[in-house]
Amino acid sequence: MRQIRPAAIIDRSRDREFMREALALAAQGAALGEVPVGAVLVQDGEIIGRGFNCPITGSDPSAHAEMVAIRAAAQAVSNYRLPGSTLYVTLEPCSMCAGLIVHSRIARVVYGALEPKAGIVQSQGQFFTQGFLNHRVLYEGGVLAEACGAVLSEFFKARRAKPAD
Repeated sequence: MRQIRPAAIIDRSRDREFMREALALAAQGAALGEVPVGAVLVQDGEIIGRGFNCPITGSDPSAHAEMVAIRAAAQAVSNYRLPGSTLYVTLEPCSMCAGLIVHSRIARVVYGALEPKAGIVQSQGQFFTQGFLNHRVLYEGGVLAEACGAVLSEFFKARRAKPAD
């Protein structure tokens, strides 16, 4: 069984690098008309899962960036549990994604921008601190927050500027 490292010795040296990867994935989603959110799942310093929002193009309401990245990672390692891994996502996770993060046994979540309406890590509640959970997830927000927020702002600004079809 793998040991999850305590927060005091977690390696944060590559957080910005992995968040830039998530931002690149968000741009891919935006190019398809999806809300630009990207995610990468990292284990032992290697990306094992990538995803961007695709509920519209995939006709799948659960196809959030986190869900897509976690599914890809689980397939890559042939395990539905992902202990010791870190999820990097450009936007604070929602309740659906937070639940999956716990069930997947992801050790740490690093997110960029806050999601004031539906973010469940910090904005609308502190989901990962709830006593009823059977797994503790470490979390950290604000990594490249300005860049992550700007991608979303630009996307919605452009969308509002387009005439309705």
